[in-house]
Amino acid sequence: MNPAELIKHFNLLPHPEGGWFCENYKSTEYISKDALPDRFTGIRSFSTAIYFLLEQGTFSAFHRIKSDECWHFYSGGCLLIYIIFPNGNLETIKLGSNIKSGEVFQYVVPANCWFASCPAPESPYSFVGCTVAPGFDFNDFEMAEANYLMKDFPLHKDIINSLSKKQ
Repeated sequence: MNPAELIKHFNLLPHPEGGWFCENYKSTEYISKDALPDRFTGIRSFSTAIYFLLEQGTFSAFHRIKSDECWHFYSGGCLLIYIIFPNGNLETIKLGSNIKSGEVFQYVVPANCWFASCPAPESPYSFVGCTVAPGFDFNDFEMAEANYLMKDFPLHKDIINSLSKKQ
């Protein structure tokens, strides 16, 4: 399938950080606030999952969430995921199906890390999934302000500047 067919078939909608998405799972059971770490402001579903599509020339802007996020590769080409850890280390993950070239089918971005993604230069598109636990809630989502992120992590200013929404 091509990106237009995927968008239509899965009823994908524009995502605030870039690309296309559809929530395809949200647990009907919830974790109470008092059972969650203090960083959560209320109850959260056990888990949520989305389909996510990025086409060549588009990106998912730097952001962070309060839960771990497991990325899964489905089709298309390699997706590059850039993760800035709280200690300032930058890691680039190649999510895809070419194991011999270092790509992985799954990768977990730890809670509270800044991360962004884009299709690799040779990839026309990347169709992936993301599973979040405790479940995703927009109250736990923070879009990066590039200027602040570059001040905190000046060694990574080029990638931050290229994969951030312009404020």
